[in-house]
Amino acid sequence: MNDRKIPVTEDELHAYVDDELPAERSTDVEAFLAAHPDEAERVQSWRAMAEMLHARYDAVAQEPVPARLELERLERRPRQWLYGAAAAVLVAFVAGGTAGWVAHGAANTPSTFQSFTADALDAHRLYVVEVRHPVEVGGSERDHLQAWLTRRCGWTVFAPNLEASGLKLVGGRLLPGPNGPASFLMYEGASGERYTIYSAKTENGATQMRYAKTDKDGALFWAERGVGYVVSGSSDRERLTRVAQAVYDQAEKNGT
Repeated sequence: MNDRKIPVTEDELHAYVDDELPAERSTDVEAFLAAHPDEAERVQSWRAMAEMLHARYDAVAQEPVPARLELERLERRPRQWLYGAAAAVLVAFVAGGTAGWVAHGAANTPSTFQSFTADALDAHRLYVVEVRHPVEVGGSERDHLQAWLTRRCGWTVFAPNLEASGLKLVGGRLLPGPNGPASFLMYEGASGERYTIYSAKTENGATQMRYAKTDKDGALFWAERGVGYVVSGSSDRERLTRVAQAVYDQAEKNGT
């Protein structure tokens, strides 16, 4: 049988992204992707997501295990405590990406600002690189987009007009948020720069704007009427602030 006639599977595409395919099969996959641009674009989005996750979480894997959770100490404890300690290790590992290790019997959880902004920036970096599928509903369907997101999210979702800032609505999509659905809107400038507006329900009733920066991306977070907003985009803080202020002013005017 000629291996080159074997269809490329979904699992092989994922393995290709993870650099886990044998060299001879990688050649077949590359030929397949060259002949199927849509699949190549999908694989590239997976690779971008993988790179984002590595950038955010690889450092956690290098953190030393707290002394109180070292296996030698666990082995010296009474057997009835072993399962509880093992569970603590698991909780600490899962929480480590955002909150650090569990210490002194209490979880050091991130603030709403930190976790909310991290989620928004993750979504921003994931989708702004997309060429053909950056959104689910295009900007030409603004009314439908707003009505759909409003119905799914449970609050009035308004897509502001940012043409005065040189930005045109690309569209939007529905995302999972910290306390339910999240709205995600994308805008693009003439030079190709992209800004996004992430909003979701939050326990904070209202807060002032707070700034965060990660690598080349900046973000401004605020909360109003139980909904949190994050405008993400250029690390040029002055430019980002003007865009965020325009979003805030229009949201206030529309009572959202």
